[in-house]
Amino acid sequence: MTTGLVGGAGLLVPYLPHAAADTTGTTAMPTATGAAPPAVIPQFGVPLTIPPVLSPTSTSATTDYYTVTMQKAYTEIVPGTKTEVYTYNGSFPGPTIKARFQRRAVIKQINNLDSSVSVHLHGGNVPQDSDGSPMNLIDPGGAKNYTYPNDQDNATLWIHDHAHHMESENVYRGLTSLYLLSDDLERSLPLPSAEYDVPLILRDGRFDATGKLVYELDDHTQRNTILVNGRPWPYFQVAARKYRFRILNASNSRIFSLKLSDNTSFIQIGSDGGLLEKPYTTANLMLSPGERAEVVIDFSGYPLGTQLVLTNPGMPGTPETGQVMRFDVTRTAVDRSSVPDSLGELAPPQTATVNRTFVLRMDEDGRQGAAAYINDKTYDANRIDTRIDWGTTELWTVTNANQYAPHNFHLHQVQFRVLERNGKAPTPDEGGLKDTVRLFPGESVKLLITFDSYEGTYPYHCHLFDHGAMGMMGNMQMG
Repeated sequence: MTTGLVGGAGLLVPYLPHAAADTTGTTAMPTATGAAPPAVIPQFGVPLTIPPVLSPTSTSATTDYYTVTMQKAYTEIVPGTKTEVYTYNGSFPGPTIKARFQRRAVIKQINNLDSSVSVHLHGGNVPQDSDGSPMNLIDPGGAKNYTYPNDQDNATLWIHDHAHHMESENVYRGLTSLYLLSDDLERSLPLPSAEYDVPLILRDGRFDATGKLVYELDDHTQRNTILVNGRPWPYFQVAARKYRFRILNASNSRIFSLKLSDNTSFIQIGSDGGLLEKPYTTANLMLSPGERAEVVIDFSGYPLGTQLVLTNPGMPGTPETGQVMRFDVTRTAVDRSSVPDSLGELAPPQTATVNRTFVLRMDEDGRQGAAAYINDKTYDANRIDTRIDWGTTELWTVTNANQYAPHNFHLHQVQFRVLERNGKAPTPDEGGLKDTVRLFPGESVKLLITFDSYEGTYPYHCHLFDHGAMGMMGNMQMG
């Protein structure tokens, strides 16, 4: 088994992006001996689909109640075949829940799968018993109610499995859905809305000729199919006007570096924890697994008939992974939306009174049973690694000590500010609230975190799911 090495065993190439690189010269990984041959899936052959919005089963003056069933289903990804996937309510990816600030959501999750699961609201500020920690499981045939107070600002959050040692495969097979939290500020802004507010859930996969979704721990260099909202390299017919795209990297391990094929800039308006203070114009957007960003793309300057590709240049992978999806400008439309110069105001950062250091590392010498560590320890569900006094503000320095493997760092329960990346101030794309931050080999970040929400025990970990499953996770106790 390879362990985060780009190119697989015996080919030790640092996982570093090259913004101007051309992916057309890369080659696919060989098929494992005895495995079914890989599927051939045409690019831009199917339309983008939008996940359905889930309606409450009931409501009260303060609460919306939902019921979700985790179950297997079949969907066409490889032309002419059906692929078995894991789903929330039979949808791949799962249905979107639209929540409102200070209006509680209670979701009954029913497990009709064959394995245990744990449901985590990624980025959510929730009580410990609703966090979906790795050992807080729903066994097959069981059910659990998760309560989300929604007492945080607007944000594009998401739901995924978190059962330890199983989260990697469960998410890879489909247990992903969006959770969009809005507030009065966001709704008051003249941003594109309704049908022009579009989710894009990005991930990769590997399929054999029978349409089977092939899973192998840490085989990201062999996952040669890009899916957007569960569809392989889709096209999306757009009007010549502005669109708001909520982008989630739901991959197990793949890092995306997104650009438009004509190098046109777009406007980033949000990150993990909600809207930025000011819009940021950029031609490139990098997202590691678990990270989200909101961008506005203006198609009004393109003539009808234009085909514009969203690309992923310079990142490790087969040639096919250098393309993501295509926008087809097919019609005109009235556009009264705009991107204001100010999107909101973040609370002033507090002064840190505690400093901590976290070193991420994994075995990358090709050994069998490779493990992944935080501060040289693998995950122990019964061990408290970090004790935090409630209400304190801390400065965490997180470093990737590997030579080849990328990592990222995700904290449950809290949003943080990135103060430094490699000794320098972060670029504006990391200037908002974050809950997940990328770390290429040798990189270091400083994170400012205020622990003033719910008391209890919550994990922090690498959100490259395979690395977390290999042990790169710890527990923090607040209170």
